[in-house]
Amino acid sequence: MERVPNPLVGQLANDLAPVRTLKLRDGLALAVLALVGTVLLVQLVEGLWMTGVYGHASPFFYIGNGLLLASGAAAAVAVVSMASPRVGNRYEGPKWAMATAAVLPVAALVTLLAQPGGPAAYHDEHGIYCLVAGLVCSLLVTGALVHWLRRGAPVSISTAGLLTGVAATALGSAAYGLSCPIDDVMHIGLWHAAPVLVGAIAGRFLLPPLLKW
Repeated sequence: MERVPNPLVGQLANDLAPVRTLKLRDGLALAVLALVGTVLLVQLVEGLWMTGVYGHASPFFYIGNGLLLASGAAAAVAVVSMASPRVGNRYEGPKWAMATAAVLPVAALVTLLAQPGGPAAYHDEHGIYCLVAGLVCSLLVTGALVHWLRRGAPVSISTAGLLTGVAATALGSAAYGLSCPIDDVMHIGLWHAAPVLVGAIAGRFLLPPLLKW
């Protein structure tokens, strides 16, 4: 019996093109480049706070920015991994990193409540500026991670969006934090950590439409 060739199969085969394999190191390199670019922009626009860079700031400066950097890095690694889903993949790292970073705002709130006059006596005229600056500084990393996810095939786009928001805002806030000369626990714990909460909410609800196949 002679088989009749199916032109549809041939047409589909002609449309096939090789696809470059996504590698974890390439995605991480893209995120690192975005972070470095953000730091350079902060240096150009705001200027780095050299007292902190040279190690003469209060311990809260290094603890706060270090926790933001660690939680952002853990979330970024998870986001890059989600572009290439595998059986058995688990993303516990960001949860522990964010739980650790939450110590900072908790310490800030405890300090705020314990100060004379309580929250009513607290006024930080630079707080809103640092909040907005941290969000603006997250844009490059957000773009890099969204681009990487769109090249891949994330299974849970809601989780991918949430972790992208956390990674971008934590890294962006840490980058901006290198320029901020206010190094007390309340300022860093409240206003430098706040962008991460905003980023998590925005990433969960605004980014998934951009990540759909």
